Amino acid sequence: MNNPESLLDYPYPAAPAPAEALVAAPGVHWLRMPLPFALDHINLWLLEDGDGFAIVDCGLGTQKTRDLWDAYFAAAHGLGRGGSLWVTRVIVTHHHPDHAGNAYWLTHRFGADLWMSLGEYFVGHALRESQAGFSPENHLALFYRNGLDREHGENMSQRGNAYRRSVPEFPASYRRLTEGQVLEIGGRMWRVIMGYGHSPEHAALYCEALGVLISGDMVLPRISTNVSVWTVEPEGNPLRLFLDSLERYAALPESTLILPSHGLPFRGMRERIAQLREHHRLRLAEVEEACVSPKSAADIVPTLFRRTLDTHQRFFAMGEAMAHLHFLHAEGRLERRIGADGIFRYAQA
Repeated sequence: MNNPESLLDYPYPAAPAPAEALVAAPGVHWLRMPLPFALDHINLWLLEDGDGFAIVDCGLGTQKTRDLWDAYFAAAHGLGRGGSLWVTRVIVTHHHPDHAGNAYWLTHRFGADLWMSLGEYFVGHALRESQAGFSPENHLALFYRNGLDREHGENMSQRGNAYRRSVPEFPASYRRLTEGQVLEIGGRMWRVIMGYGHSPEHAALYCEALGVLISGDMVLPRISTNVSVWTVEPEGNPLRLFLDSLERYAALPESTLILPSHGLPFRGMRERIAQLREHHRLRLAEVEEACVSPKSAADIVPTLFRRTLDTHQRFFAMGEAMAHLHFLHAEGRLERRIGADGIFRYAQA
């Protein structure tokens, strides 16, 4: 979703080059790593922490990303312990592979602890091991019950455990992040603000002294955060959770500099949250209108995504279509029916 440029302030016109860093705020260094998707990058943050750095998010666990980390470490001599960069801890906002993929590689390399919320840590392990209902087969079964056709399902099944490929290892221990917890990093206090809907217990970090929020995926400047229903919580209402979570960030000062995982750093928190709310209001209205006759989540995907989707995108589009239908159903605006074919369909109440 594009937003009117005039409403947001972008203090940095361009992102850092690969294996280079820019200073986004005092003591806060900004790296960018590539992603092999339509969303082609992730922003990572290094916080000065004594004679080293705390890393916030760490990129996909691929050789390409690790080579870029190595190039950055080689170029960053003189920045830390013994004349070379040193990592004091690795903080992961949530379990998604572009954020957690190198958590083991970095913590093992530097003997550092992983800091993460409980929900994100255990979901990461469950996804890697296809445990606790997080198997590709269970995901497909949920999608079939919501109208996915067999051709698209077969394409998805060929992906296998895509999470494990992008997170090849994961730490066997961690230090827990909780709502309101305050971390002292380099003499500055960073408060954990949990968000829900995009992932189980997403941990954003706010430093009042700097006026900076590391927002992860909860507040992005140009696209709307993916909000999906997942197989282990088939009756969930993640869009309600996400919209309620936005209130936590709206309460921060308007001058706050938001450091997102995707896009450029920006100011204009309340404007952006208003845009996100309006975006979902309009999408919900379109979905409700489309359900003048019974529709499954697969039927709704073209209403929400007016473009050709690859297999990776369709996977998330199915989850998002379900999330919008569940929201409307919970609000009493749609009724759910189970057809003779076992498929869930929704129609105007």
